[in-house]
Amino acid sequence: MDTIIKLTSDGSHTLYVPELNEHYHSHFGAVTESMHIFINAGLRNIQGDSVTILEVGFGTGLNALLTALYASEHRIKVDYTSLEKYPLDDSVVSKLNYGSLTGKEGMELFAAIHSAPWDKPASIIEWFTLHKRVTDLTTEQPEGLFDLVFFDAFGPDKQPEMWSGEVMRKIAAVMHAGSVFVTYSAKGSLKRILRKLQMEVNLLPGPPGKRVFTRAVKL
Repeated sequence: MDTIIKLTSDGSHTLYVPELNEHYHSHFGAVTESMHIFINAGLRNIQGDSVTILEVGFGTGLNALLTALYASEHRIKVDYTSLEKYPLDDSVVSKLNYGSLTGKEGMELFAAIHSAPWDKPASIIEWFTLHKRVTDLTTEQPEGLFDLVFFDAFGPDKQPEMWSGEVMRKIAAVMHAGSVFVTYSAKGSLKRILRKLQMEVNLLPGPPGKRVFTRAVKL
């Protein structure tokens, strides 16, 4: 898919996909959105000194970068598996400004995250192990057991198949009691599906430009 780099309100980049008329991140602030939903409402609420994370939609690698920075700062071990059907070309990644916005450590981490091989684990730093997988969640079942799920696929109106009951059942199958699921969407059909999968669903105040988003905990 062709992409166009755009600057968001907090100075960080997002990508626009004309084919889908969709952005990878909020135009109100890419880093702001990811921090608010995935780090502050997700990772920051996981107890213990180690965590396993499943991300659906590796995309630009922004969530992985912010997670690696958090792991380094707080000295927690993170095992991070990220699924992506359409990996970005290096020529696009090299133009994204997330590394330069997060200091020297962020720049080094962003480069390491994107140079890590696909389909095999890579130790990025002592605190962060990354496993990027090229896969299609509509046809494959993820493996493992995860404390936290970052669901960051394109929106339900753009890729409805990714928000189906079948895909959510696959996600629920790799979550244990107490596992947390976070996503930017607050669509009613998603909330109903998650509740049927024995999750406690809550709507939380959203980042700039978004009223609410979804966090669910498996019972």
